Amino acid sequence: MVQRVATVAFEGVEARPVDVQVQITSGLPAFNLVGLADKAVTEAKERVRAALIASGLALPAKRITVNLAPADRPKEGSHYDLPIALGLMAAIGAVPADALHGFTVVGELALDGQLAPVAGVLPAAIGANARGHGLICPAACGAEAAWASPDMAVLAPSSLIQLVNHFAGRQILSRPEPRIESEGPALPDLADVRGQEAARRALEIAAAGRHNLLLIGPPGAGKSMLAQRLPSILPPLSPSELLEVSMVASVAGTLQGCALTSRRPFRAPHHSASMAAMVGGGIRAKPGEVSLAHNGVLFLDELPEFQPAVLDSLRQPLESGEAVIARANHRVAYPARFQLMAAMNPCRCGRAGEPGFSCRRGPRCAGEYQARLSGPFLDRIDLHLEVPAVAASDLVRRTPSESSASVAARVAQARALQQERFAALGRPDLSTNAQASGPMLEEIASPDEAGTRLLTEAARVMHLSARGYHRVLKVARTLADLNGAESVGRAHLAEALAYRASADRIMAAA
Repeated sequence: MVQRVATVAFEGVEARPVDVQVQITSGLPAFNLVGLADKAVTEAKERVRAALIASGLALPAKRITVNLAPADRPKEGSHYDLPIALGLMAAIGAVPADALHGFTVVGELALDGQLAPVAGVLPAAIGANARGHGLICPAACGAEAAWASPDMAVLAPSSLIQLVNHFAGRQILSRPEPRIESEGPALPDLADVRGQEAARRALEIAAAGRHNLLLIGPPGAGKSMLAQRLPSILPPLSPSELLEVSMVASVAGTLQGCALTSRRPFRAPHHSASMAAMVGGGIRAKPGEVSLAHNGVLFLDELPEFQPAVLDSLRQPLESGEAVIARANHRVAYPARFQLMAAMNPCRCGRAGEPGFSCRRGPRCAGEYQARLSGPFLDRIDLHLEVPAVAASDLVRRTPSESSASVAARVAQARALQQERFAALGRPDLSTNAQASGPMLEEIASPDEAGTRLLTEAARVMHLSARGYHRVLKVARTLADLNGAESVGRAHLAEALAYRASADRIMAAA
């Protein structure tokens, strides 16, 4: 007789059902595991055998065959240990066979029978709930699984013995409670920034409309300091965004203590990051930095120091909002709707354009350095701003700057206006101006007559691409929202166009 236990295989953030089939027959003692399993899955035989012995059970001296169906779907990870062990226990009568019906099972086994946490429990729980199943998972992951549904049955034992006792009625496992990660240390505050009023204004605009921002300036001007304070003025994650972010973190195994957090992700990879690290990939096609920054911020410091191919690989996620990893035998898509924040020096020595400084290499220094950035990549950045060095008078001045809380209140108000506008137009799936495109953008950001004349002339003089033209409209709409204006005026377009002027000079070098 074949015993069946339900589990899952992960494809991106989707949990595909897998049927673990266990059969014990007469014959020479053997333990065969089939079904396109990787090394971690095939090693489950030894972990399961040791865990059962530690729990007071012994495998019969017969032929054991475990099939992971469908057999043509790759099986990766250590979360197959527990379903295989429970299938064997059901086959030898250690647990009632019908006790596992209606449950999806994930978990890794230690040699002493304890259950170790595994990645991907939240997507597994959501997939199980969609099929009308409950979930059995390690105790360390119980709080994570409980987020899938308040009505879903979740069993989170810490060992095989606990689970056996629960099925036998000798012990009752209570349902774990969902847990939110504590806020932790306070985020850096904008009040710490002295001077840089133009950069603070650009940071507020970027936060209000979720626009991409590039800061260009000499070393020590405060570019990284400003970028690190962007999360402090962003609104907290909505419930749907919280779930999306947590699913990616769960698959990547980066959920701290299996607790969800309402803070937006802020990822700042080093400029030596490879393409696989940035957009995802590797043998198991894990999510990259662009997916780990989903619904948050991806900060690229020293932008030209990144490999040009790595930067150009961001072009598709910036447009589509997802990172697609295609291999010969499978294709995986991870969500990657992030806000790009970048900083760079104007040249390799960092002082090009500074009054009183003359570079020995001349204009070629800045031209070659900025040419590492491709024009199509720069065209996807909405706001380009030159950040000058901080004046000594600003550093000495004791007058406090505006705090992050004040700026965050304006940002939240502007985003609320955007959400109400999109909901009234029948697009509740959109939440920020940066997401608008096509006819929707023309409807919400149509300029007045004076603004139309300015935009037409600027598009001709600045040689704006169609993408650049639309991004200027998006920024102008955000500026109007920050001012509480119903329509986009000439002043809003003039400021939005000013943020494209620096891009023209860099793209000319590129």
